[in-house]
Amino acid sequence: MNNFSCEREQEVVVPKIVRLEAHKPKLGEKGSGFLPRAGVQDFGTLRRICCLTRTLFEDPEFPATDSSLYYSKSPDKSIVWKRPKDIVPNPQLFVKSFSRFDINQGELGDCWLLAAIANLAMDSNLFFQVVPQDQSFEKCYFGIFHFRFWQYGRWVDVVIDDRLPTRDGQLVYLHSTEKNEFWCALLEKAYAKLHGSYEALIGGICCEAMEDFTGGVLEIYEMKKIPPDLFIILLKAFERKSLMGCSTPSDPRIFEAKKPQGLVGSHAYSITHVKYVDIQMPSSCEMIPLLRLRNPWGNKVEWEGPWSDKSPKWKSVSENLKKKLGLTFNEDGEFWMSFQDFTHYFSQLDICNLSPDSLTEDDLNAGKKKWKMSTLNGQWVRGVTAGGCKNHLETFWHNPQYRITLEYPDEDDGKCTVVVALMQKNRRAQRRMGAENVAIGFEIYHLKDPARLPKPLDFNFFKDNGRIVSTEGVYYTREVTRRFKFPPGVYCIVPCTFKPNEEAEFLLRIFSENQNNMEENDEEVCIGEVDDRVIYPKDDNKQGNGDAIQGEPESGQNEDNIREFFKKLAGEDMEVDWMELKEILDFAMRKETHDLGFSKDVCRSMVAMLDVDHSGKLGFEEFRTLWNDIRKWRAVFKLYDKDESGSLRAFELRQALNSAGYRLNNHILNIFGHRYGTKEGMITFDDFIMCAVRLKTLIDIFRERDPELTNTASFTMEEWIEKTLYS
Repeated sequence: MNNFSCEREQEVVVPKIVRLEAHKPKLGEKGSGFLPRAGVQDFGTLRRICCLTRTLFEDPEFPATDSSLYYSKSPDKSIVWKRPKDIVPNPQLFVKSFSRFDINQGELGDCWLLAAIANLAMDSNLFFQVVPQDQSFEKCYFGIFHFRFWQYGRWVDVVIDDRLPTRDGQLVYLHSTEKNEFWCALLEKAYAKLHGSYEALIGGICCEAMEDFTGGVLEIYEMKKIPPDLFIILLKAFERKSLMGCSTPSDPRIFEAKKPQGLVGSHAYSITHVKYVDIQMPSSCEMIPLLRLRNPWGNKVEWEGPWSDKSPKWKSVSENLKKKLGLTFNEDGEFWMSFQDFTHYFSQLDICNLSPDSLTEDDLNAGKKKWKMSTLNGQWVRGVTAGGCKNHLETFWHNPQYRITLEYPDEDDGKCTVVVALMQKNRRAQRRMGAENVAIGFEIYHLKDPARLPKPLDFNFFKDNGRIVSTEGVYYTREVTRRFKFPPGVYCIVPCTFKPNEEAEFLLRIFSENQNNMEENDEEVCIGEVDDRVIYPKDDNKQGNGDAIQGEPESGQNEDNIREFFKKLAGEDMEVDWMELKEILDFAMRKETHDLGFSKDVCRSMVAMLDVDHSGKLGFEEFRTLWNDIRKWRAVFKLYDKDESGSLRAFELRQALNSAGYRLNNHILNIFGHRYGTKEGMITFDDFIMCAVRLKTLIDIFRERDPELTNTASFTMEEWIEKTLYS
């Protein structure tokens, strides 16, 4: 937390506005003892500048303009941006305190976000993690505020100014029940900035925001196919302080309209309590499963069925229990209903399980249970790791794979509870660029004898083995989550998109009641053997070697021809620079390059690979060494370029480089795919040669410093820059 404080409170006049320019969105870190990354918006620094200059902050990253409101709609000319002090005479961040009853929805269709905020407001530890306490409208007020959100594995600090959209002097979007309370309106603005605009918040599911408030992991249950123990799951979630929300069925003909039983169609609600309630019957006692829900509209639009505010069923509950439940019958949007009615009238349940670091010591001492979590980041890259679903068996095995080991079963049944969460990253923020969610899912396989299986699992494994569980389809949601019960053992999780070559980044998290171990199921980067199928002529310095240049017997070339051709281009000094090398290779490899020749970058890198004295030139012996490598790489390329098109499918890059003797993992293959793959997912001949040149050069540089083959090496910064500049 930033410890900056002002010596004096805000005085009478604020004479001017300060505009702090920036070129692209910059989010700060959480601020828990770590220095912010360079170039970010740092709340403490910005507020200090405003304090010293006695100015109000205007955020250049999220200006008070139409671009911050909409990306597809026409401007609303009636909207005026105003600071709270220009809306009410005595603005406050909080009036007395904060509560779920503060929240009232405005014109924006973000009820999903408001339902999550209502849940957040029920836990002060979670709340102040998102809403830092080092800010107010009194001491140190300079029109600048900040909020913290969890984003794909890290907490970010979002700085905003306090200019808010108004119409006729009233807030247009989220507002508090108290007219002079602004914490919830400012929180909504910070969340809009995080995603690029207010419009980006239209439509969503509550658990998406719940995750961003907690770093937890979500579970989604469709009411059409609920597990038999769903209410027990709800009780356990409530015990773990999980945030919960739900939504009514969508109706394209009626959007957010009140239905006869009092619920609103296509609408999100918060779940604020879960309880088995004792009711007194004339001849017996009975335990009824009940839930307490809240409509983010915060008004009299509530459930009107059994156990609602006016229901006679409450007469069967003791006054003492009513008091313990905090039962009130106000027109505040909050109501109780039976679990049976809940499953009938609602279509979806969202549970956000808190991450291990979200529970305090007091929570743990009070018996709250703590999940164990493993997390890994990954990506699907066109032609490399974007293999699509198992309908595309030939490419499916190229998807990232993750091995999870479960050793310790739960206490009750000898099996391990596992929640698997696959989240695609940054899609909502990219809506203005047309990037909607892709369809994602995952499959899980049991590895009965993992030590004997290849890493990664190959085509043959997936051809011969069936999954044990999956997401049962793919989904266009930000995150797909499933809960499973497995016997102890080793399992492989394969995240995928629906179609091959759909690119996206993702975060994979595993929650379990006991410790789990997760790692990428991938090769170690190393040098291996050249594929036996790679056949290329040996350079034995004998005349008559018909493959020396063209690689084909009928070319009629031999080493004397090479030397003469080399000498002709190199001149008396018998050295060639990259331009002369390009002439040689363009002639010698004209068939493979389809007369298009090599790029200058490839030729420069080839020279650098063997240019020991850093002269920028190669002698004949160095050229011969290079030529041997090129012949090997050309033979590998031909092995996979079966149609002689001059290109490989990028999906074949791993196998091709393996055949050349290089064992690479997905991280490096993804880099090569981004750098050398075409939009169509192909690798041309000269780009394949470039991959091989770069690999050989970097490996040789590393091995110079690792003669004992320990897989570790040390470089000074100067040495590393020098080495890479010449690579």
